[in-house]
Amino acid sequence: MVPAAFADQELADCRPALLRYARLHLRDASAAEDAVQDTLVAALQAAATFRGESALQTWLIGILRHKLIDQLRRRRHEIPGSEAGLDADEAADSGLLERLFERNGHWAAPPQAWQRPDAALEQADFYAAFEACVQGLPARTAQTFVLREVDGLDAAEICKELRLSPSNYWVMMHRARLRLRECLEKRWFATSDRGD
Repeated sequence: MVPAAFADQELADCRPALLRYARLHLRDASAAEDAVQDTLVAALQAAATFRGESALQTWLIGILRHKLIDQLRRRRHEIPGSEAGLDADEAADSGLLERLFERNGHWAAPPQAWQRPDAALEQADFYAAFEACVQGLPARTAQTFVLREVDGLDAAEICKELRLSPSNYWVMMHRARLRLRECLEKRWFATSDRGD
């Protein structure tokens, strides 16, 4: 018997959030769709274990997270050598440091003030801009950033999962933050006074 928490409409209501979450990790709509379907099947099979101690969507995202980590583990064996480390990121980031920093190490243009980030986070169009910016990162850098900042994994876990050295991890995170700053300034801050 399927618990009331798994009514078709409630699962359907969770689906868009699950898809957004999967797309941030996989950068492939088809693979994200497959991961969400696998998650929903697993949830239905494990319905008896859902005790309602968290929201249904939170529980489903927990299942999805495990599905995504499994996919990332499988994929890392398929990544060509040039994409596995910083080489691909270095090519994608050529000129980034020169655009953002002066020769003395100071910002060329300081980051824009963001008076109320909590208000922006409540807006769907911010999420669309953020997702587009993450999609613009090199694949390996995006995976690293999302695992840290979206999933909340610590550096040691990420290094283990993605087979990164700690110094490689920190360089990727630094580059991700710089590129996201640049992208969000163009896609979010430049379009209006949304940060206020």
